[in-house]
Amino acid sequence: METVLTLIAPEGSLDDVFIAAATEALNRLGAKTSPPDWLSPGEACDIPCQGLASEDVTQAVRDALTHAPVDHCYGPSEGRRKKILVADMDSTIISSETLDELAALAGKGEEIAAITTRSMLGKIDFHDALRERLAILKGMPETLIEETLTGVTLTPGAETLVRTMAAQGAHTALVSGGFTPFTEAVAERTGFHENFANRFDFKDGRLSGHTVPPILGPEAKLETLKRLAGERNIPITETLAIGDGANDVPMIQAAGLGIAHRGKPVTREPADARIDHTDLTAALFMQGYRREDFAGG
Repeated sequence: METVLTLIAPEGSLDDVFIAAATEALNRLGAKTSPPDWLSPGEACDIPCQGLASEDVTQAVRDALTHAPVDHCYGPSEGRRKKILVADMDSTIISSETLDELAALAGKGEEIAAITTRSMLGKIDFHDALRERLAILKGMPETLIEETLTGVTLTPGAETLVRTMAAQGAHTALVSGGFTPFTEAVAERTGFHENFANRFDFKDGRLSGHTVPPILGPEAKLETLKRLAGERNIPITETLAIGDGANDVPMIQAAGLGIAHRGKPVTREPADARIDHTDLTAALFMQGYRREDFAGG
């Protein structure tokens, strides 16, 4: 089976030294490699090679590039461009945790952020963490939502990722354990076809301390991925899921290409690939897109 190793570095910093180190790692495993095919000069390239066990290649390349600012992805040459994108929102498509930012405006920032961190690390059940945070925020005025939205910043490369895949016919969905006022706004800014999240429950203009059931957590994210694929008769192997926290692990494990973006340890380990050094356009290079293919690029 023809396979390919993709290397991505901050623009202008992918040089022959890194490519040689990765190629040597492949050769030591017995792979027959071809010269690099540049997807973006100085930024991303493919190294075609004959099939090896994915886990062997991934670990060998990680070892070879331990101290290099290079992200990489290894997999089959065929079927690289995915037909469904399911992405987490907080700390993935946007650079912040919206509930934490909302809590900060309500004067509960540190208390809420500590619970969020434990949840994303997988040290506390997501559903319990959400209920606990909402209980702390009971009585918060609804007006703080709009104020929180003004401070939301997209992660570099997020809009390009979404709009490029959509332009190539992929169905895109933003799926968050956060809340709909934020996902709706972010989905509109970035071009997602759909968005799914939890719903706040307000009474007399203030947070009731509860969410409108059901809670959208890790299993709901996974089920959304499967449902979107099933509705379109798309094999799960032709899907891409990306996220950063423990609640993203089930969908990352199930997707044809599961990516941990600045992932927590619990998320990084099961992911097919990691984005640690570059922006979200790395997820396009990992699918074989060239820089000139990028929407608006």
